[in-house]
Amino acid sequence: MTEDLTPSLVIALRQGDDTAGELLDRGYRAALARFCAGYLRDAADVEDAVQEIYVKVLAADGVPERFRPWLYRIARNHCLNKLRSAGRRRDAAPLPTELDVAASLTGALSRLENAERAADLARLLDRLSDDERELLRLRYAEDLSRKDIAAVLEVSEQLVKTRLYEAVRKLRLGVE
Repeated sequence: MTEDLTPSLVIALRQGDDTAGELLDRGYRAALARFCAGYLRDAADVEDAVQEIYVKVLAADGVPERFRPWLYRIARNHCLNKLRSAGRRRDAAPLPTELDVAASLTGALSRLENAERAADLARLLDRLSDDERELLRLRYAEDLSRKDIAAVLEVSEQLVKTRLYEAVRKLRLGVE
């Protein structure tokens, strides 16, 4: 297993190292923006959220060794707070897929078939609870482990495992 150097980048950035800031931004901006877009939807709100999350990371007292789940927990809490203050429903975005990329590389019939599958998946996801969609996004869109998801959501790993199983089962059965 390779060591995550992100905590040392944050420390270096706090000490004024601009290169560390650029590396941190390059490593996390796209993932944070994608993650926040699942909650906030508006591009300007997403960009603001990413900046505000970086500020929170830099203002935090310490930097844990398991940086990624810690960062996602900060991002999740920030987005939920923004939604609460705006009185909007959270996590209405469908689970991101790679169908959009594949569609640009295939013919018209394949694009139509892929669009139909994506629409079917979106309808199924809409029938899941916000919490179930959030779990699926963290696992499959953000590629977090169950252990990391448990850290983000501040629940047990066993609970994450059970809820993921149930959410996937519901999708396979067409959502009960």
